[in-house]
Amino acid sequence: MSTFGTLFRVTTYGESHCASVGAIVDGVPPGLKLSPADIQVQLSRRRPGQSNLTTPRDEKDLVNVQSGVEYGVTLGTPIAMLVKNEDQRPKDYSETDLYPRPSHADYTYLAKYGVKASSGGGRSSARETIGRVAAGAIAEKYLKEAYGIEIVAFVSSVGKVKIPSSVSTQTTDEDDDNSEDVLTPEFRKLLSTVTREEVDKYPTRCPHSETSERMTKRIIRAKEAMDSIGGTVTCVIRNVPAGLGEPVFDKLEAKLAHAMLSIPATKGFEVGSGFRGTEVPGSKHNDYFVARADGRLGTATNWSGGIQGGISNGEDIYFRVGFKSPATISQAQATAQYDGTAGQLAARGRHDPCVVHRAVPIVEAMASIVIMDAVLLQNSRCSSAALLAPVTTLPPSMVLPQRANGCARPSEGN
Repeated sequence: MSTFGTLFRVTTYGESHCASVGAIVDGVPPGLKLSPADIQVQLSRRRPGQSNLTTPRDEKDLVNVQSGVEYGVTLGTPIAMLVKNEDQRPKDYSETDLYPRPSHADYTYLAKYGVKASSGGGRSSARETIGRVAAGAIAEKYLKEAYGIEIVAFVSSVGKVKIPSSVSTQTTDEDDDNSEDVLTPEFRKLLSTVTREEVDKYPTRCPHSETSERMTKRIIRAKEAMDSIGGTVTCVIRNVPAGLGEPVFDKLEAKLAHAMLSIPATKGFEVGSGFRGTEVPGSKHNDYFVARADGRLGTATNWSGGIQGGISNGEDIYFRVGFKSPATISQAQATAQYDGTAGQLAARGRHDPCVVHRAVPIVEAMASIVIMDAVLLQNSRCSSAALLAPVTTLPPSMVLPQRANGCARPSEGN
């Protein structure tokens, strides 16, 4: 469906070439200072036409806040946001009246609903993500002000061009106990320090200059060949309180996976060490606990990616999302019409040769929405528990010193 979240609920609307797209956000706490500029900054990072690496479709994506905010302050009521589609060219899609585009959603939407949008990708188009990004900007502002949470995503690969992140070693069953670390120290440092300003210095949004140059060349090569190429986006969430996540079915990594795999063109998700962690013995992969300077428990390593048992443990959360090569390309492709007649389709229109650099703010937005919902859920539990008498009958090992154990509250020093 088109609604995501439990207490922080986001509903998006609109098709690729309709009059407007946008979102309604319910569950925003009252009293948050919010202006259209807070939302626009992320929409401008997502919009098309930013460089020669993207589609030339010229959309300014200016947000219009319709409700839920007065005098720059949220009211606690639903916030409606609208963005007009201004640079529409529906006639560019006349071929799709006959042909479902290979690997696109034209056929599956028709099979499901019995009717589909006449132009573009309809609801499967990346235009739909405008509502997500607008909603995520609101969630992100609250999380930053209330908890000091920072969310930064960046491009980690395009095709086979990858930012250096892990030590690749050929091992056998006999020598795998000598496996290297899952992630290099340099990449771990990048995760803990990278900023959006650093990411946006590069048109590819890969904060590694040598790799970014190679990525640019790879995308240009695909564009010149009227082809496309995929890649991955890595995201880190810092200063996350321990205790977020709703086991067993709504574990935090499960909600993140749900959110990320709902983004158009996504094909894979991994958290922490991911699939690389399957190649490392437990003696090297386990995150052993250490005492932090503020008295809290922390981990010496963070191969778990900040989540254990489906619950945040207070360490940085990091994950990676895989995006396929865009389906719509201008090369002539052998395919079939809706009636089964064989033919060739060379799509017209304006399309991205690679989507990962524009997907960065979308990944950040969905991460913000998931963490915001988790914070509200945990705080509702803690508020209810705080009305009860302190627990004094359990062994010390079963309860935290503070009565508000497990509450999503700012870490010391935030």
